[in-house]
Amino acid sequence: MIAVLKQDTTEDQLHELTEWFENQGVKCHISRGDYQTIIGLVGDTSSIDIELVESLDIIENVKRISEPVHKSEKKKAKIGDFDRSGVKTVGVVGLGLIGGSFAKAFKEHSNAKVLGMDIDETICQFAKLDGTLDDFLTDDNIGECDLIIPALYNQAIIDFVTTKAPLIKKGALVIDTGGLKRRVCTECYKIANEYGFTFIGGHPMAGKKFSGYKHSTGKLFRDASMIVVPEDTSDISFFEHIEDVFSPCRFGSITICSAEKHDQMIAFTSEMAHIVSNAYIKSPTAKEHKGYSAGSYKDMTRVAWLNEDMWTEIFLENRDNLIFELETIIKYLKEYEEALKNGDAETLHKILRDGKLAKEEVDGI
Repeated sequence: MIAVLKQDTTEDQLHELTEWFENQGVKCHISRGDYQTIIGLVGDTSSIDIELVESLDIIENVKRISEPVHKSEKKKAKIGDFDRSGVKTVGVVGLGLIGGSFAKAFKEHSNAKVLGMDIDETICQFAKLDGTLDDFLTDDNIGECDLIIPALYNQAIIDFVTTKAPLIKKGALVIDTGGLKRRVCTECYKIANEYGFTFIGGHPMAGKKFSGYKHSTGKLFRDASMIVVPEDTSDISFFEHIEDVFSPCRFGSITICSAEKHDQMIAFTSEMAHIVSNAYIKSPTAKEHKGYSAGSYKDMTRVAWLNEDMWTEIFLENRDNLIFELETIIKYLKEYEEALKNGDAETLHKILRDGKLAKEEVDGI
């Protein structure tokens, strides 16, 4: 296996990475060039998670030169080991679709004690009745939690961390589930450092059309991606710990990135999809779609039905990245419009093919 490092990798980062590799039982041979540094790994690399290594900001790419075990014989291991995490008590704040699903995942797939809090006390009572919660999360027992998950809107996350910080025990993990990371992380890293716990930005890439606890399920996150935004994006040992912490959720992958990268990518992969879908369904023709629509219509309109309170807050907070994506798609849409207005078959054919090729490139076809 070889790992190619980015040009701006520091000596300290290189040392930390090679030390981590050697702790996995392999030897490292470092080759330095003017533009790249390459680490060659010698030994049994089967236990090294390539996706985990690739998630580091300092890594350009990782390649396995040979498979230690034949692919057909090697089963994909689940991510992490919860018993190794040291988490005994989990507190979930906000028992909607996401928070409720986290609570259920930890209850169903771990031996952790699960505490919960919601603005609607009847939801907490029901979650305790159905066996998801062991008890309510209160100011008196929040200090027991090794892991706290605020599943709230962005401003509410900041308010919760600010208010409850003195009650959170030192060394605890607080991992939010909000849709944006720059403002939340900037505020909460500072508070966490002051009070001695660790705040990590989190964003599970999973959801449903309908919200609320009644739609939550312990299977919601199965095979989905969990985006994690730690203050230090170079500590690979800590990333392994995060994999252990979230193993009951059965995520398919853990993606590590900076807050800036997260918000840039989410503007394209999530926010734009909601805006385009929400605008598309406003056509007067949509009212007559029955009998004429199939899969493409359903795909395009699925996320038009949204929570306008939540998405207004998200769109405005990330408006710089979202405006860039809107300006980009409007530019390309105008190309189609002009070709159609001019009856220009040659240009239309070209831009349609350009889109098809772009899709092939993105999907690696």
